[in-house]
Amino acid sequence: MFDAKLRPLIDPPLNRAGRVLAGWGVTANALTFTGLAIGLAAAVAIALGHVGWGLALILANRLLDGLDGAVARVRGPSDLGGYFDIIADFAFYVSIPLGFGILAPANTLPAMVLVASFVLTGVSFLAFAVIAAKRGAETMAHGRKSFFYSTGLAEGAETIAIFVAMCLFPAWFGTIACAYAALCVLTVFQRSALAVAAFSD
Repeated sequence: MFDAKLRPLIDPPLNRAGRVLAGWGVTANALTFTGLAIGLAAAVAIALGHVGWGLALILANRLLDGLDGAVARVRGPSDLGGYFDIIADFAFYVSIPLGFGILAPANTLPAMVLVASFVLTGVSFLAFAVIAAKRGAETMAHGRKSFFYSTGLAEGAETIAIFVAMCLFPAWFGTIACAYAALCVLTVFQRSALAVAAFSD
């Protein structure tokens, strides 16, 4: 919901850093895999009860996720890089609820519900992208991407805000997780309505 609105604010500094990193020979894929490792480490830290470290690692993961795209824009995006980027993103998104689910038995069911909602949201996102690509549709609302990014109520910015809230208020994980799962399900319905409007001809 807020991703497209945030792009004009975050892209300029990321692009400057991306040019520097590309000049040093850093590749986008290296940043993607480093970010994935840090994101999974965040989930491990949370599972072990080090929620503060988990929060710091979550923020580091998101920084690297922004930088890999910035470097790709300098060096030239690739289909393989786009594939690795989306795999890394979804692996990270699923791992954080899993970490909280391991942290406390009371978190297990809300974590499962949230992960299931992430799966549904991800499927709707990728299915829309596949059909949009088949029809030759393009959008720059989320910047230059390897494939079509459809807008939804629950996107990256909202997910990170929720992860931050979970880390700051871990005792409220169940409530936060279930509320956000509901928003993810609403996103699936919203994207389905967009699909009906865009693909029904």
